[in-house]
Amino acid sequence: MTDAQREEMRTLLLALHAELSGKVPAKIEPNRTDDARIGGDEDEQPLNEMMQAIASSRNRNTDGMLARVVKALGKLRNDPDSFGECEECGDELPYGRLKAVPYVEFCVDCQGKKDKPKGGPTRRKLTDYT
Repeated sequence: MTDAQREEMRTLLLALHAELSGKVPAKIEPNRTDDARIGGDEDEQPLNEMMQAIASSRNRNTDGMLARVVKALGKLRNDPDSFGECEECGDELPYGRLKAVPYVEFCVDCQGKKDKPKGGPTRRKLTDYT
């Protein structure tokens, strides 16, 4: 990776860091504050709980992405020669992949191995469900 490409990655990562740092965590207030108060519409409660779960998941994803961006910026600052290498196998990551996801840690093959389901199938036969 050239110095110009590293500088472009630094710019992308800093912009992403600024964007993620500026996001206010999503918060959905419960529509039912105590057990005695049911509220105007009982059907709203499941929807509200689902919205709270979605907001919580998005906040966790944002925090995780921000941590990976900070890690990538640290690697770029402390060990620029190893930036752009797969952390598992050490192969060089394609520049297009880095431009798309500048905080990527693994090559496609290693990421595929990490994402592969663990263990074998749990369903052996069609009759397992009868």
